Amino acid sequence: MALRFLFVDFNAYFASVEQQTRRELRGKPVAVVPVMTDTTCCIAASYEAKRFGIRTGTLVREAKHLCPELCIVEARPPLYVEFHHALVDAVESCLPVYRVLSIDEMGCELTGSQQKRDNAVALARRIKETIARRVGAELRSSIGIAPNLFLSKTASDMQKPNGLVVIEEDDLPDCLYSLELKDVSGVGRKMSMRLNRFGIYTVKELCDANRAMLRSVWRGIEGDRMYDNLRAKVVRSPETRRASIGHSHVLPPSLRNDEAAFSVLHRLLQKAATRLRSYDLATGALHVGVKYKNGERWREEARFNPTQDDVVLLRALEVLWHSRAQRFPKEQTADPLAVGLTLFRLTNERETTPSLFERETNNAALNKALDKLNTRYGANTIYFAGAYTAREAAPARIAFTHIPDAVEISTSSDPGSSKENSHAPGRRASVRKRKAKIIPPNL
Repeated sequence: MALRFLFVDFNAYFASVEQQTRRELRGKPVAVVPVMTDTTCCIAASYEAKRFGIRTGTLVREAKHLCPELCIVEARPPLYVEFHHALVDAVESCLPVYRVLSIDEMGCELTGSQQKRDNAVALARRIKETIARRVGAELRSSIGIAPNLFLSKTASDMQKPNGLVVIEEDDLPDCLYSLELKDVSGVGRKMSMRLNRFGIYTVKELCDANRAMLRSVWRGIEGDRMYDNLRAKVVRSPETRRASIGHSHVLPPSLRNDEAAFSVLHRLLQKAATRLRSYDLATGALHVGVKYKNGERWREEARFNPTQDDVVLLRALEVLWHSRAQRFPKEQTADPLAVGLTLFRLTNERETTPSLFERETNNAALNKALDKLNTRYGANTIYFAGAYTAREAAPARIAFTHIPDAVEISTSSDPGSSKENSHAPGRRASVRKRKAKIIPPNL
């Protein structure tokens, strides 16, 4: 079977971008954090930091204990997005990108003579060289080559950093047996527990399971896809629909009070509403939550007619916040630590029908003007006053499975954030036991 896919996974991406743009960080343990406080966690760690046991999710205070000389830097999402697009451009100068899976992962489809092993390996090395030359030598990547996208992604995880691994059909399934279940794409903690309940504890047992078993484990067609993926078949995944839009923020010490927490929620909701409109969606429900220092949590949700109007959504937030104050004594909700909200029950805005029984002011023109001004001139150009206290809080965050678009970045970053991007690269305005062949990097 031909080698049909090449997968590029950028190693310690956020930390590598920081090391590329700041020479003083190169070769040093670096942790990237969302906000400069010991109570938050690391969202990325350089390989120098990983040698001390620091990982994504490690608490900052624990990371400092593990490595007293750790360099802690605050995340700069606009910079990471700029580098992402520059990296896509660099890869596409060698090979068209078939699908962008996250901000630090992309898959490419091989065609014709590219599917031959030697040619595919040479192409992978050329991609590495192009990235180093055009974007930066600190942006190292692990590349996997295999008959399908799933196995090429798996191969890219088998040798880090700066690896190059080829999985051919003859290598299967034995080359996968050294992996743990959590190393398999699509198998998270909960899925591992479910597999265990079906008597599957190892990757060998996963590979040996029949189609019906995996369909039962995954409760549907995803089990069939896993069965085929493990057998090197090309599986085309259907397009997914956005189910929710959410934002959360760990509060810095200066904002750990009720007034400031509400202001941050106000700002988060305005950000979420802007994204909602940029996707031409409307929402019918809002979920709000607060985590407190004493371990208490408050969660509440409101449902309403589908809308994308800031005024309607902010009114719903105020009602929920007022109900929280009535239900919980003040001493029980002292020192809010983190806040978050989610818009769900999403529908296409063009498919919504206005209510016959509720009088609502049409604020479409107002919302459009707000979005246009903030996109052009940057966040905080104009906003609803409830977010005043938190106008500098909750900058853009990047989930690894989501790359913010121009609207998200412009409504989450300060107007002066372009200074942060002064080092960003330019870009244009998706039953034989055998081992996988590991190619030593020659760069």
